[in-house]
Amino acid sequence: MDPSGPWDRDRVDEFLAAARIPVRIGCRTPKGAPWIVSLWFSWDGAVHCATSASADLVDFLAHDDHVSFEVSTNDPPYKGVRGRGRATVSVDEEKAVLRSLLDRYLGGVDNELGEQLLRPGREEVHIRIEPERLHTWDYSSRMPSPSPSKQG
Repeated sequence: MDPSGPWDRDRVDEFLAAARIPVRIGCRTPKGAPWIVSLWFSWDGAVHCATSASADLVDFLAHDDHVSFEVSTNDPPYKGVRGRGRATVSVDEEKAVLRSLLDRYLGGVDNELGEQLLRPGREEVHIRIEPERLHTWDYSSRMPSPSPSKQG
């Protein structure tokens, strides 16, 4: 799928593979209200996330699997990828997706959060979002990065 916006698919893949910021996922509750949640993710042409099997998001996706998503920088120059697609939820008994995300974001599973999330009684699911549309933006040419002296 070719994205709209300034980036081609190779640049989308490069950006999402390197990003260490959460994906924002938008969905609908069973009553039709909008809902948004931020989760760690990985990208291989689809968005892969992990969450607790008891999370509200799991129930919402069982009701309606249509989602929107966005991965964007929080600091200038602003750039990112947004899209829409369909989500599937599957049990992750071995917590393989969660383990890979802990490694991606924290450098491994040997830390307090890893111990908490990987405890034996916690049930985990894998959320996979198959994109149906992608759009990119990149304001780098008109919004330069702040100089180090102005960053805080």
